[in-house]
Amino acid sequence: MATYTTEIASDKLVSDNPIHQRLLKAYIAALPWVQGKLLEIGCGEGRGVEVLAPKADSYLGLDKIGEVIVRLRSKFPSYAFEQSVIPPFKSLESNAFDCIVSFQVIEHIREDRLFLEEIYRVLKPGGKAIISTPNIHFSLSRNPWHIREYTPAELVDLCSAIFTGVEAKGIGGNAKVMAYHEANRIAVNKIMRWDVLNLQHRLPASILKLPYEILNRLNRNRLRQQQGDRVTDIRHEDYLLLDSPDQALDLFYILTK
Repeated sequence: MATYTTEIASDKLVSDNPIHQRLLKAYIAALPWVQGKLLEIGCGEGRGVEVLAPKADSYLGLDKIGEVIVRLRSKFPSYAFEQSVIPPFKSLESNAFDCIVSFQVIEHIREDRLFLEEIYRVLKPGGKAIISTPNIHFSLSRNPWHIREYTPAELVDLCSAIFTGVEAKGIGGNAKVMAYHEANRIAVNKIMRWDVLNLQHRLPASILKLPYEILNRLNRNRLRQQQGDRVTDIRHEDYLLLDSPDQALDLFYILTK
């Protein structure tokens, strides 16, 4: 059975619904670019396998958690999954994939340039890679699970140094989504006002992970109690693919080799 943290949002926990739908939207938004041999880097619990894999000729999912890979192989026997700690992508040949997706992964990678260089290496010439990551301008607090977060311009600069083409888009939200985001922001600020010593930015991430998890879960449950149907009624259709990433909750970039 999966163990869900607030960093790995669940489609089973009601209070996680807005985050789950936000993450699901990236897969749906990526559909126009998916074709041929598809690689997913950081497939997690398999949120997007059923969305993307049928559109491709073949699907390979990579994730670092062995238990996840075992479950996915059982659940989706028609597709391939490998345990891999990346980067580099040691088991993958160069120029092998028509399309690569990697959603909410790069912020966890210390060697982010190497990560993108490896994506470039295993893409076929002319292939597309679609990545997503939080827009730091909309982050509500430090996330100790993230090595870093990016501004739209920072990620453009990083990707442009490697890829031939960078199309910068974003995942935003309609009024329903942004009302939830604002309620979340207010709730987080109420918690953060107790951090008078600014410990969230001064303490090592390893120390912050447990209190972050506890407070984040309590906050999501409280928002569910306070907002009721406004939490459960959010669907992936309420998240929007934006042509500009500046007002997006998540950066969504299409990279061409």
